[in-house]
Amino acid sequence: MARITLEQKLDAIFRYENGEGSLTSIAKSLNLTNTETLHFWIEKYQFHGPESLKKSYTRYTFEDKLYILNYMNENGLSSLETAVQFNLPTPGTIRKWRISLGNESIDSLVLKKKGHTKLKKDNQKEAKKQIFEEGSIEALQAENERLRMENAFPKKVECLSSRKGNIKTKDKAQVVYELRNQFSVKELRKLAGIKRSTYYYWTSRFDRPDKYAEMKSMISTIYHDHKGRYGYRRITLELRNQGFQINHKTVQRLMKELGLKSLVRLKKYRSYKGNVGKIAPNILKRDFVATKPNEKWVTDVTEFHLFGEKLYLSPVLDLFNGEIIAYNIQSRPTYELVSNMLDKAFICLSEGDAPVLHSDQGWHYQMKQYSYALKQNGITQSMSRKGNCLDNAVIENFFGLLKSELLFIQEFENMVHFKRELELYIEYYNHKRIKGKLKGLSPVQYRIQSTIAA
Repeated sequence: MARITLEQKLDAIFRYENGEGSLTSIAKSLNLTNTETLHFWIEKYQFHGPESLKKSYTRYTFEDKLYILNYMNENGLSSLETAVQFNLPTPGTIRKWRISLGNESIDSLVLKKKGHTKLKKDNQKEAKKQIFEEGSIEALQAENERLRMENAFPKKVECLSSRKGNIKTKDKAQVVYELRNQFSVKELRKLAGIKRSTYYYWTSRFDRPDKYAEMKSMISTIYHDHKGRYGYRRITLELRNQGFQINHKTVQRLMKELGLKSLVRLKKYRSYKGNVGKIAPNILKRDFVATKPNEKWVTDVTEFHLFGEKLYLSPVLDLFNGEIIAYNIQSRPTYELVSNMLDKAFICLSEGDAPVLHSDQGWHYQMKQYSYALKQNGITQSMSRKGNCLDNAVIENFFGLLKSELLFIQEFENMVHFKRELELYIEYYNHKRIKGKLKGLSPVQYRIQSTIAA
């Protein structure tokens, strides 16, 4: 297999992060025999950055190898995870060391040097422990110090542990680190049950600046700018719009660390009252893809119940870009709620436009006035089948987003205040809220861009 350059590795990683192919297809394009190598590059890139993908000439001592293998076993890591964490050339390096340690003599793990090879020996002797006579002041002071340490340690562990019931080695090392000015580090390590090398491995990381500090700040800003409406997928798109290449899983992990998450959805208003007029055929048939504006529209009515009052929203959504092209808000769900909405929607039609307008079998849409108004404007009426909410899934999805991104996260003074915020949300939804299927653009931005391209 030909040597793969750093540029090819980075290109493969970016293609995967941008969703331009699966691990299997990208690995195949590089003539890789399996996906593990590509997965390894992606993990290293996220953990250490692009420099980690360059060829390394690091030589590992006997102690280094033993420490890494011991760390992997203690933390239950795989060869790939360990190789990523310690920035090793390949996961195969770990496997070779394990085979050497398990099937051959321990000498095979020693780094080979030119000339005579010999093991590095530690000739330093441990300092003799000072022994105090039983009952002496010194002995009582030592015992008191030990008891204070044994009392302080578990309290700190409880505060710093991972809240899942299990105490990680990292947590123990941090406790030792925080108590190092009060007690002997050596005695604290013994109490914690961690080795010297393990302790200094973690303390070297405590002083490091958080490499994701700036990214966390940006994620938090985007999240709060959109009032908690964005989940990790949409925040990833927004970051990429701003020129940052970051994996969606990394964004998800950072949001979890920051305690940020998108919100749940609420139920919608049902306006079906049985057959009160003529039922139109289901012309749309769940084909929600439109190739141009004003080709396929969907509509429905939803209800808001606050402060002992009710408010009803009747919008029209264009399936081309998900834009709300017209809407009407009223305190009662009369036919006027829908007819006024239609009058606004007709203004959006250009010469030659003949959209299909799909709805459920709500009583508003069975009225003769409704069918006549559509026919007069060259619009074909379509209706969902009875009891099949999926036939009108797009508009229902919009209602779900609206309620979870507005009702759930905001406080309102009264119904007038809520109505004003509802109108502002629809403006925000059309002009600012980005969508993955619209290439990270808002509905209006996507429509404008497609019009220019045409």
